[in-house]
Amino acid sequence: MKKPELLAPAGNFEKLRYALHYGADAVYCAGKKFGLRAKADNFDQTALAEAVKYVHERDKKIYVTLNMIPHNADLDGLPEYVSELKDLGIDGVIVADPGVFSVVQEVAPDLKISVSTQANNTNWRSVAFWHAQGAKRIVLARELGLIEIQEIREKVAPEMEIEIFVHGAMCISYSGRCLLSHYMTGRNSNQGDCAHPCRWKYHLIEETRPDEAFTIEEDATGSFIFNSKDLCLIDEIPALMASGVDSFKIEGRMKSLYYVATVVSAYRSAIDYAYDNPAVKKLDKGYYDELTKVSHRNYTKGFYSGKTTSEDQNYGTSSYTRHYDFVGLVLEYDENTGMALIEQRNKVVLGDEIEIMIPGDGFVTQAIKVMTDVSGQAIESAPHPKMHYYLQMCTPVKPMDIIRKRD
Repeated sequence: MKKPELLAPAGNFEKLRYALHYGADAVYCAGKKFGLRAKADNFDQTALAEAVKYVHERDKKIYVTLNMIPHNADLDGLPEYVSELKDLGIDGVIVADPGVFSVVQEVAPDLKISVSTQANNTNWRSVAFWHAQGAKRIVLARELGLIEIQEIREKVAPEMEIEIFVHGAMCISYSGRCLLSHYMTGRNSNQGDCAHPCRWKYHLIEETRPDEAFTIEEDATGSFIFNSKDLCLIDEIPALMASGVDSFKIEGRMKSLYYVATVVSAYRSAIDYAYDNPAVKKLDKGYYDELTKVSHRNYTKGFYSGKTTSEDQNYGTSSYTRHYDFVGLVLEYDENTGMALIEQRNKVVLGDEIEIMIPGDGFVTQAIKVMTDVSGQAIESAPHPKMHYYLQMCTPVKPMDIIRKRD
């Protein structure tokens, strides 16, 4: 059994750092143009150069998205940008459009190209086609089940890498190819500016009564008829690894630092455990439970077992579920005193029970027994945003470790 790459989203440099800290093998990010997350912070060329250096110093990989579906005017500056990416030494680009694909091949023929999920590859013939064109990796459409993934792996050349999404938000349309946003708001989802109308409330209007709006369900808050649950395949990691998939991808460049760290940590632990115990068919429930500690919609396995049902849609609300608060980051730790310097992210008080997320080791639970300000004076709470304070730890910690508590 091969150990698949764990590929994490990096909406900005800070999220990139925490994705790697909690176990990602690689990250994917975007520059200021040609990507599909225009509202993320993204990276200018200076930041991207720093990111490449940071990632490669840790023997990890960094991929840059060029996955928008461009119109003629959008192609302006693309060859120059691809040349800049090549010179930065990135590990590859993620491309959806054949025209963009051809530009990359012309400008940087040795640059690894991954074909995006936006290209809607749902069968082995299309994967073989892209391989024949020079693609090194395919990001399969999310509309595939395990049996189909296995067949693609079996029928395509072994050097063609297979990447799948294992976690994150799902679209109403085939792997992100949605026109709803552009139609309703003028914001084109295929060019990185999705307004997410699939999460809005909707009512039914009958043709002869245009002034009367009816709820589609008997719910005073409205009906969310396009709203999918979030994808979560952590329970299926052993079977997916056995299928020969090369890379497990997490969606979420718009998500928080805490979200990225928690999800990456959970999948890192699950992958490592499955790899070390190849006979295991079912993982402990604790891996899934970790993923309920971030803000999320109800989870679904999507198309993993075949076609979806009404159970995979969230008709009642577009709201997120959240039971834990991200309360602090470790900045420094003194092994002699057991005190850690913490940057506050949410209020904590003396006596609170907290969890410290330890990369590679899950988490440790403790009560807050000793807190001081930076001058060493005892305090009973840390109420101010991003204030620094000291906290006595029950276990050794490292800079960048995250502290959370149940809300």
